Amino acid sequence: MKDTIKYVGLDVSKEKIAVAIAEEGRGESRYYGMIPHTPEAVRKLIKKLGESHTLRVCYEAGPTGYPLYRQLLALGVHCDVIAPSLIPQRPGERIKTDRRDSIRLAQLYRAGELTSIYVPTTEDEALRDLIRAREDAKEDQLRARHRLTKFLLRNNLQSPPGITRWTKKYRNWLDTLKFENAALRVVFQEYYHQLKELEQRILRFEEEIKLQATEGVHAPTIQTLQGLRGVALITATSLVAEIGSFKRFPTAKKFMAYVGLIPSEYSSGEKRKQGEITKTGNRHVRRLLIESAWSYRYQPAVKGDLKRRQNGLSPSVQAISWKAQNRLHKRYYRLLSRGKEGGKAVTAVARELAGFIWAITQEVEDNQGS
Repeated sequence: MKDTIKYVGLDVSKEKIAVAIAEEGRGESRYYGMIPHTPEAVRKLIKKLGESHTLRVCYEAGPTGYPLYRQLLALGVHCDVIAPSLIPQRPGERIKTDRRDSIRLAQLYRAGELTSIYVPTTEDEALRDLIRAREDAKEDQLRARHRLTKFLLRNNLQSPPGITRWTKKYRNWLDTLKFENAALRVVFQEYYHQLKELEQRILRFEEEIKLQATEGVHAPTIQTLQGLRGVALITATSLVAEIGSFKRFPTAKKFMAYVGLIPSEYSSGEKRKQGEITKTGNRHVRRLLIESAWSYRYQPAVKGDLKRRQNGLSPSVQAISWKAQNRLHKRYYRLLSRGKEGGKAVTAVARELAGFIWAITQEVEDNQGS
């Protein structure tokens, strides 16, 4: 009995952790209790539950991140972080408490009904935080621009004809604006100053991204991905930051499914019906792929920035890139000729682009491993 496997479900919140245990077999799960969410309390819990090799622990992915996962691994305990959206739900269940959630987790974990997620390394997580911080700053920049332009519109101020917004000439015009009313003057200065601060923040983020792309752990993969049309520095680094290791996808189709770009399906018997894309998995990667896919509307060519980015890349990577240009360009216009909307055609192109990205990264990671 000493070596009986115990399946431990943890319902983790900021301050507390609810603990439930389901022992190997078919017995009822039992609620252990609530412990503080601190490293010391977790150590004491593991010591009380038994030998580390007899424990199987799981908890849902959430805002608390992965420090608990890494602590449990350091203690020699097997741990899985569970995808919340894939936890089976009982129809009609309307009561949700920490106690019930932990018991349910332990039961389902023992039954093998839970789906674990990929946990990034500390380096991958830091790179992902950097990329997402830049995304947040870009969103803030867009809001700041909207606030400023709406303020100018309310005060009937329009840039001279022929000047495009946010160009150097537009900013020179903004610098000339003067307001007699003190309140309006302060509002304009603060809106404009906030925008300039955000632009400087974005530049600082991008400088660090450039550094990571040339000196970081994933620098070879980032540099190689830039050999594809539509995949420049920010997109390549973002893809690597979000995915970590592409080796965890055994086939290109698995990668396409992970980013939610495969069609949903409703089939029964001899009937087979496919619908819109599933939109499951990582929405950040899906957005990046769709943005990049728009580049394949244009005729295949290797020039300008793309030619510069391909300098020094292996012939096989350059061949994959050229094949992608030809195939995806034809795919886009073939779908348009069949009456497909532009957005749907680009989504189909993005799905195939995911396959080319998978192919390139497999080659890079094979070379790194050898």
